[in-house]
Amino acid sequence: MHPSTAAWFGVGYYAGAGFLRHRIVFPIHDNEGQLVAYAGRSIDGSEPRYLFPPGFRKSQVVFNLHRAVGEAAGCAIVVEGFFDCLRVHQAGYRNVVALMGANLSDAQEKLLLERLRQLVLMLDGDEAGRRASQQLAARLGGKVSLSMVGLPSGRQPDQLSNEEIERILCRAGGALGA
Repeated sequence: MHPSTAAWFGVGYYAGAGFLRHRIVFPIHDNEGQLVAYAGRSIDGSEPRYLFPPGFRKSQVVFNLHRAVGEAAGCAIVVEGFFDCLRVHQAGYRNVVALMGANLSDAQEKLLLERLRQLVLMLDGDEAGRRASQQLAARLGGKVSLSMVGLPSGRQPDQLSNEEIERILCRAGGALGA
């Protein structure tokens, strides 16, 4: 990840005390841009890979929605995770949001549909990501203009080069940006 991308999102390593100690930390904002939580990703393979504060419900928030809504005329690219979101953003697509998992909650669906007219699903290229893409497409079909892009088998957006991301998203067309 480029340092400017980390700075834009406020992501960094936390060496202080507390439950996020020795993790990569991601600030999470609500749809209005208010900071609501920090998530921490382990860097040494320890479980759980991601930690959220007690009482925080990630199902109530769409990561980066507050920034993405103004970037591309009502269109957003939907990915699973934080690193996927940062990577696609770094490739020039500022209108990217993350579900913080492969599931779409009712609250997340409402947030997306209230603010966006077009969605491009870019979930992971593993079996779970393909299954989730199909489920989300069935759920969102008819409610919003929807495209799905397939990733190479076993790959995630954060593992792709700028050129691969652009090539994959060009197939989706529309108001993607970049």
